[in-house]
Amino acid sequence: MAGYQAPLRDMQFVMNELADLAGVGRLPGYADATPELVDSVLDAAGKFAADVLAPLNVSGDRQGAGFKDGVVTTPQGFKQAYLRFVQDGWNALAIPAEHGGQGLPQLVSAAVQEMWQAANMSFALCSLLTQGAVHALILCGSPQLKKLFLPKMISGDWTGTMNLSEPQAGSDLAAVRCRAQREGEHYRISGQKIFITYGEHNWTENIIHLVLARTPDAPAGVKGISMFLVPKFLVNTDGTLGKRNDVQCASIEHKLGIHACPTAVLSYGENQGALGYLIGEENRGLEYMFIMMNLARFDVGVQGLGISDRAWQQARAYAKERVQSADISEPRGQPVTIIHHPDVRRMLMSMKSRVEAMRAVAYVIAAELDRSLRLADENERARAQSFVDLMIPVVKGWCTENAVDITSLGIQVHGGMGYIEETGAAQHFRDARISTIYEGTTGIQAKDLIGRKIARDKGETAKALISVMRATESELAKAKDNELKAIHARLKAGIDAMEQAVDWLVNHYAGNVKAAAAGSVPFLLLVGIVSGGWQMARAALAAQNKLEAGGGDAGFYQAKLGTARFYADHELPKAIALKESIVGGATGVLALSEEQFA
Repeated sequence: MAGYQAPLRDMQFVMNELADLAGVGRLPGYADATPELVDSVLDAAGKFAADVLAPLNVSGDRQGAGFKDGVVTTPQGFKQAYLRFVQDGWNALAIPAEHGGQGLPQLVSAAVQEMWQAANMSFALCSLLTQGAVHALILCGSPQLKKLFLPKMISGDWTGTMNLSEPQAGSDLAAVRCRAQREGEHYRISGQKIFITYGEHNWTENIIHLVLARTPDAPAGVKGISMFLVPKFLVNTDGTLGKRNDVQCASIEHKLGIHACPTAVLSYGENQGALGYLIGEENRGLEYMFIMMNLARFDVGVQGLGISDRAWQQARAYAKERVQSADISEPRGQPVTIIHHPDVRRMLMSMKSRVEAMRAVAYVIAAELDRSLRLADENERARAQSFVDLMIPVVKGWCTENAVDITSLGIQVHGGMGYIEETGAAQHFRDARISTIYEGTTGIQAKDLIGRKIARDKGETAKALISVMRATESELAKAKDNELKAIHARLKAGIDAMEQAVDWLVNHYAGNVKAAAAGSVPFLLLVGIVSGGWQMARAALAAQNKLEAGGGDAGFYQAKLGTARFYADHELPKAIALKESIVGGATGVLALSEEQFA
């Protein structure tokens, strides 16, 4: 199986030409994020991903996490890799410096996170959840909790989890039954949580769980949920560890993929009750958890990007070495490598173009997240935050749906060998499959997108985005190059379709919410496809400018133009079909009664 190599050249192009790394570096607090420093960080991360994490990916998948008598073990080499990971400071990359982190921008963190997820998705999930828990605690925790727990979590000496789901409450958190009984300055937590990523493991001496639960007099539904910090081991006031808390791992799940990642069933309060500490105020737990969840949703979108790039790299390598059949233009010639066959080229270009589009969209949103936190002007911060809020469900849903398809295409490029586990292509598909489900399924992301992000503000944020897209379209319209002209025509049609879909949703959501919901996933995919087309068009313009200016790297810029053209020809036309499904497809979706599903 081909090894992983971080796509540093494309990462640097996107960060500098599309996400405006220089502008991010001028934001308050980010002065240290110079191009030279960022390049060195990316280079070091790429080496760690390739040399330490990627070699453990296949062995970890085959060995899997183990469970016996409440004790969880991870595959050979994983704990040692984690110790190196935290010793090298990777756990604290984007944590604010005032809390002991390195304080680098989210833009840089997104690129590094892509490498971790591509190299070893099972490994990378632990730090992903820990960072989310750290951010939630920074924003919502009391000074005492921050002092006691943050330093060890930021250093990576302790890890963090997010405890939402229960056997009867998957996505419907209104059905949460886990209880929290007040007891002086703390609470006693009892109940069961399922699907807890790295809820138990052998890497660190303590695990800090953020748990959703209800107090006895809490209102019904989501308004009665509070959030509690529940450590695996109690922590003394001097920071040393005390006795084991009343939380136990009952089992770990046997999953389709991410075998090396232990997904735990946790039991709270089988004896006296697990001691927990309230985070923030009672009955505001869901609000606080969304801080953690939104960051996790963005990172899972980046995870979809990363695993897609890993599958693309492997498919490309295989297509360049696998010899089979003569070139179609020379049917009596010698067999050639399969990259010469047009349909294999089509599949590879589909994979490559979507990976580049996802990377561009994700990094641009990461940069806007930085601006939403650091811009001096309050109105500009609010504008950036509105854009981020609109696009996070798109990044999560569109990138992960792409990941399932791209990793499946990776198997197809391998042919029958792709279905054989020894090649490793199937693992990428199995691992990617969970990404459309956890942290909110694609349907949940789409519901959030059309309800909270489109209907609530009458489409104003989406229309502002469309206006920015139109500016790129106008720039393309002035181009004399035939490639850019062709991209312009496709992009214009895609933006038109997106605008028509937004208008339809705004006009119909209140009067027929089921019809709007029936087209919610197609709408999410449409926004993703058009956003990707917009960024690929910007990339094409930047590449053309570089070529006209002369200098080196002409092959890279020419390839960028070709990939952007493929995306325009093969991906952007899907937006028109999706628009038709949105505005006219509800009748078919809702046509059958429950009894007719037979």
